[in-house]
Amino acid sequence: MEFKAHHRSFPVRDIDTSIRFYREILCLDQIPRPENFKFPGAWFQAGSGQVHLIQFKEGDDVGTPPTSINPLGSHTAFSTLDYEETLAYFKDKGIDVFETNVDMGQMWIKDPDGHVLEFIAIPA
Repeated sequence: MEFKAHHRSFPVRDIDTSIRFYREILCLDQIPRPENFKFPGAWFQAGSGQVHLIQFKEGDDVGTPPTSINPLGSHTAFSTLDYEETLAYFKDKGIDVFETNVDMGQMWIKDPDGHVLEFIAIPA
């Protein structure tokens, strides 16, 4: 038996704000989502995996993201080819980055709902 990661879902407060972030900032391609769900959402392709955004209603228990960019907490990692280019890109977009250095090749940001996202440089 073999298991492979398929998708990571994120509960979001405002689906339109999150769609803009994942499409315009992270440059992920939005893909079709089945229409039979009873809640708003959006799906994105991220390499061989997917990101699923699920809009929740206030009062729903969906957990709480950390209050700061904390690499020790639960997070999702994306690979990038160039640490310095990715760091400059996020800073240019005005996004707070918890950075290491080019040798370590890791950095973390938060999405609009506070979910921590890691970007790790994996040269081609």
